Amino acid sequence: MTDLVLVRHGETVWHAENRYAGISDIDLTPRGLDQAARLAGWAAGAGLAGVWASTLSRARITAAAGAERAGLPLQVDARLRELDFGEGDGLTSAEMAERFPQARAAFEADPARHPLPGGEDPHAAADRFVAALRDIAAAHPGGRVLVVAHTTAIRLALCRLIGVPLGEYRRLFPRLDNCALTELRLPGSGTGRVAILQFNSPIGAVR
Repeated sequence: MTDLVLVRHGETVWHAENRYAGISDIDLTPRGLDQAARLAGWAAGAGLAGVWASTLSRARITAAAGAERAGLPLQVDARLRELDFGEGDGLTSAEMAERFPQARAAFEADPARHPLPGGEDPHAAADRFVAALRDIAAAHPGGRVLVVAHTTAIRLALCRLIGVPLGEYRRLFPRLDNCALTELRLPGSGTGRVAILQFNSPIGAVR
């Protein structure tokens, strides 16, 4: 068994207006940097065997301090990147509803069957993200690993791992806070049941 602690990166400059941040490389806010520092404090005493991050800078920067405090190298994997929102990237929900109302309505009804215009297939995104998690688990058998990534990709992976339809990710997991901890236990064989040990837990409430 390997425990994977999945963390959404720190707050970004698009957070205040709730703009969709997909594959765009955007900066952390001062609050986001503070969240990363608090995550690093947690990482120092978490008994980690590895620290991984997506290739997008908001995830790498969030993870870097934790890796340093844990005395571990930061490893990156492009498969951990966020879902590509296509024409929705950088827009708010209201702006999407104005620019492509039918597509936005279809997305809200079933985001897995109807990705935003030009966006990535959520099923493919779930596949790549879960494959990355299983490879990370295999690289750290019996260990506890910090994985810093992105909100939609994490929620899609959770649905895939627990066997629920991907279109339910917005309803089942309506929010994933910046730098909160979601911990999974993956079987060492790469198959079998996955356990959710904690979900969206604030730093300080857990060890």
